[in-house]
Amino acid sequence: MNTDGLILVTGGTGGLGHRVVPRLRAAGRNVRVLSRRRHDSADGIEHVTGDLTKGEGVAAAVEGAEIVLHCAGTGRIKDDTAQARNLVRAAQRSGVPHILNISVVGADRIPVKTVMDRSMFAYFAAQRAVEVVIEESGLPWTNLRATQFYDGFILVMVRGMSRLPVVPIPSGVRFQPIDADEVAARLADLTLAAPGRSSWRRLTPARTARQAPRRADRRRLISVEPYQVVPRGLEPVT
Repeated sequence: MNTDGLILVTGGTGGLGHRVVPRLRAAGRNVRVLSRRRHDSADGIEHVTGDLTKGEGVAAAVEGAEIVLHCAGTGRIKDDTAQARNLVRAAQRSGVPHILNISVVGADRIPVKTVMDRSMFAYFAAQRAVEVVIEESGLPWTNLRATQFYDGFILVMVRGMSRLPVVPIPSGVRFQPIDADEVAARLADLTLAAPGRSSWRRLTPARTARQAPRRADRRRLISVEPYQVVPRGLEPVT
């Protein structure tokens, strides 16, 4: 495969990754997909096998990549942290110009300290652990935080509740689900954009984002709008 402008996608066969890969290919970019199971390669899409948690096959997968898009994850803090560290280590050695990561809104705000916290919010803690590894990598990075997917956490929760004799109605809890294809489209746009310096990027549903005020983040001044983020309050990404 021609590695000019090559994009490596970890977890490219997963729920979000398999939506992003064809968008990158449709834009004319060559894509390499790293996953644990073997898949047949196609025109412009190379599938390679490896284990991010163990660090097996990661260096070979990263070699020649211009951008790394990290969509893999287990939801377990230990494993996800190991995956991020192995990926960052390989990217540092290879000199990858940019790493993009998909995370979740609230990763930096939900406290996970007790056993009960971990049973309920381990996914958020795992995502935050990955963010920290990438932030401290010394490489240019982009971190996109999205809310829960309709066909992901929300669907699993509703299906579980439907089996109960009486369906509870949670109080004091707010959900802002978003369509996975919408996130995939935004993630593809960010990946195809020219690599830049570190900036936070958040994506929430349009109906909620329109109401989100500009505010000072402890790292960057950001403004959230549908399909547009103003890093540092200066200029739009798109």
